[in-house]
Amino acid sequence: MDTKIPDNKKIYFVSDAHLGLPPMDKSLVREKLLVKWLDEIRKDAFEIYLLGDIFDYWFEYKKVVPRGFVRFLGKIAEIRDSGIPVYFFTGNHDVWVFDYLIDELGIEVFRNPTTSTYNGKKFYLAHGDGLGPGEVFYKILKKIFTSRSIQWLFARLHPNTATGIAHRWSKSSRFSKGNYVPWLGEEKENLIIHSRKIFETEKSDFFIYGHRHIPKEFMINEKSKVVYLGDWFVNFTYGVFDGEDVRVLKYDN
Repeated sequence: MDTKIPDNKKIYFVSDAHLGLPPMDKSLVREKLLVKWLDEIRKDAFEIYLLGDIFDYWFEYKKVVPRGFVRFLGKIAEIRDSGIPVYFFTGNHDVWVFDYLIDELGIEVFRNPTTSTYNGKKFYLAHGDGLGPGEVFYKILKKIFTSRSIQWLFARLHPNTATGIAHRWSKSSRFSKGNYVPWLGEEKENLIIHSRKIFETEKSDFFIYGHRHIPKEFMINEKSKVVYLGDWFVNFTYGVFDGEDVRVLKYDN
């Protein structure tokens, strides 16, 4: 279905805020900034896409959800209550989002790439982890993490223990130390390779991804653009569709 966007409205895309990544005082600063941005864009937002790794760690027990994020969750609830659709894509850090965001906030959750069409422009949307060639170890790891039996076993851990394990893992990761993988070039970027392959059968105008933590716009041909949204950890960037084109912008607070 092709959705027509009103002339005074826009669609916003953001990813990789990694809210909750220790130390918590720095996470709180980023959370408040993200909430401020959400408050500003809601004035002309037609829809808002959260493309994964919004949370650095998230696991829902049957009666317990992770501590923190109250400002962000409250703002999303407020935006949804005002009638603006919000879509959440699970990333590699918040793959264990289940039904809490759906039931409590009224947002739609996607676990796989999806497509949408606005103003005659086709969008291919995904967090981006595990797409394209290579990354065999990660793809195996993702299958393990998305296994219901593994999720059941993990749920047997006390939340304090589980959260402690997750935070230690995050703190040891490359990006938490500021060691980003730079742009590798179009022949080595997995998401560029993946987009070109998808384009063979799905002629999308825009391929929009999180995950890479670098803001980038790249034309894979004269018709189609790949967009890396960057992050809210170092770059504080986001994507916006104005009805004609998608641009990556920096939030200048």
